[in-house]
Amino acid sequence: MSLKDLQLPPLLHSESLSVSRGSQRHITNGISKSKFIKTNAGETSGSLSSWPAEVTNQIVQKPRVIKHHGSLTKPRFLEQLESHLKRELEALDTHGFKVQELRLQVFQEVFGYLIEEFKTYKPIFSAIKNEYDITLAHLRDQIRDLQPLRAKLVLVSEQCEKRILDQRVQERDELRALKKECLRLQRVIESMRGQQTALQIQVDHLKEDLATQYQLYRDERDARKLLITRISTMTSTQDTEHDDNNEGYIEEDESEDPVVVKMALQVCREDLTKVQVELNRLQAEYSDVVPRRDWDNLNHIHEETLIKLETLQTDFDQLKSEYDALLEVHRQSAPAVLHSNPSVLQHGSDNKHIVTTPRPNWEQCLDILGGSERCKELFEGQSSQKRMEILLQQMNGQNEFFTGLGTSSDVPIYLQYDGKLKKLKLKKADVVRVIKDIWREKTSENEKNDDVRDLQTFLHSYLVEHYKDKAGEWAYSLMESIQNNLEDDLICLFNDILIGKVDESIYHGQTQLLSHLLKVLIQSDTTQCGSLTVLEFSEALRKAFPLKADQDIEELLAVAQTELKSNGVRIAYQTLYTEDTDGRHKEFLSLVKKQATAERLQYISELRMQLEGKGEVDAEHLRTAFKIIDPSLDPETLDWNISVAFQTKECELQDQALNTEVLLQRLSVAHVNRAGPK
Repeated sequence: MSLKDLQLPPLLHSESLSVSRGSQRHITNGISKSKFIKTNAGETSGSLSSWPAEVTNQIVQKPRVIKHHGSLTKPRFLEQLESHLKRELEALDTHGFKVQELRLQVFQEVFGYLIEEFKTYKPIFSAIKNEYDITLAHLRDQIRDLQPLRAKLVLVSEQCEKRILDQRVQERDELRALKKECLRLQRVIESMRGQQTALQIQVDHLKEDLATQYQLYRDERDARKLLITRISTMTSTQDTEHDDNNEGYIEEDESEDPVVVKMALQVCREDLTKVQVELNRLQAEYSDVVPRRDWDNLNHIHEETLIKLETLQTDFDQLKSEYDALLEVHRQSAPAVLHSNPSVLQHGSDNKHIVTTPRPNWEQCLDILGGSERCKELFEGQSSQKRMEILLQQMNGQNEFFTGLGTSSDVPIYLQYDGKLKKLKLKKADVVRVIKDIWREKTSENEKNDDVRDLQTFLHSYLVEHYKDKAGEWAYSLMESIQNNLEDDLICLFNDILIGKVDESIYHGQTQLLSHLLKVLIQSDTTQCGSLTVLEFSEALRKAFPLKADQDIEELLAVAQTELKSNGVRIAYQTLYTEDTDGRHKEFLSLVKKQATAERLQYISELRMQLEGKGEVDAEHLRTAFKIIDPSLDPETLDWNISVAFQTKECELQDQALNTEVLLQRLSVAHVNRAGPK
């Protein structure tokens, strides 16, 4: 049954009458006792102090419908509720804080009066009211939780919009630059096409002129030959030994000679063409054929070699049989010799004893066994076999554990541990992975903090943070693997920086160099297909390294083509940045870093020549020398170079002077390079 179907039971006529009269009486008394005051205009004002209790008691006996002059009017209780609701709502400040909650509170109070009035429906109304209150409280909690997220969402939205605008501005600038470059290249292409067309026209004209001139030369040559033949014929007619008949015959031949000569010349040309074709065919078919004479010589040499091989094989078999016989005799006689001379196996036996094998140098085991006293204690009176067993036992024990170097200040901070530390036996791939992770976190920390920690301190904190109780085991195992793989460029550079041999800026400089090259290659790839033509790749290299010589650019191009096995058309530049299974760079990037190192050392060499003859140098002299050899060096980089040379900040120099060799040594192990053109 729905709420609409619920109806109150009807009152009897007498009951309604009594209830009506009683309710009117009570209402009149209640209104007189309340604080309602009727004004002259007929409006009410004031507030309900104890209205719910009084009015509820008054309205309990009130009839639900009052007939007045034949029309249906509102119950008195409803009118009082509406009046109270109207006054409370008008009393609220519409411009105040939380107006909606105050209005809801007024309606809740009115609904509470209504629940108190209708006792029969109080449970269902109370349940409805409670459910709404629970829902409203839940919604308030959600709103309270979402308000901070709303502010954060607005902040993130603003940041994203700002970033998008920045990206659009940057892309707009790049597109504008690329469009200008494209237009410039199109103009260059058009001009080159025009030049090519003009040159092609000149070539065609020259070919025509050459053909015409060649034809004239051939005609002149034929005319000269005919003239020579005619002169010869005329000379022969003057011979007095010929008779008149012969002279007539000769004159007849002379009259027919030019035509015959032309025909003979044409036949000779045809024969020459046929001979040339045949000669070309024979050269093509028999170019790889060996002459008979060479074949016979090689065959004779081969037969002699076979005869020598058979002879040597026979001699070898004979020597092998003799060696086997001697070896068997030695095996049979060795036990008897050892039994009769047991002191032969002892270390330090005199030369009178028979020694069958070379004696090992046991002094080389001093470092493994812990010194000469320990070695003498273990090897005293033992045979070579026993000494070998002792050495293997000691090595097996040491292979499983490291011995801590202690916590003194002489030991690096990341190796300051005591006792036995388990050996983890790290692979090269694990070492490369850990080193890359260390550099990644170190770079992130350097970008956030102005005070940069040295690599030793950072390595110690890194191991403690990532491996906690096993930090010592990782430290010693990592250093052992590093020492075993120093041929790798990445591992060797990390070790040099860790021990202070090289400045940390070398690694960051190499990383920035490779990133700059990749950025230039991507910008040069207008089609975004991941590859460039040989010409585009060469131009990108010149753009990325404007100071390199043409020979270095050609070397980089050749190595890139060799590494990719390129067909000479396109170069997949992204493949050049892949690493092998050990995490090492391939030949192209290794050559880039190698050339950068050579350029850096050449730069330091020029600085050395500029400072030659000066025992000590202060900051001003060093600054002047840098400006002389590198005028385009910016002030910020120059200040950094000075601080690296003196290993202090610019503001702390105070006319400090150092030895020239010391300064040059410090600069040679740091990322100090020549500034590129602006």
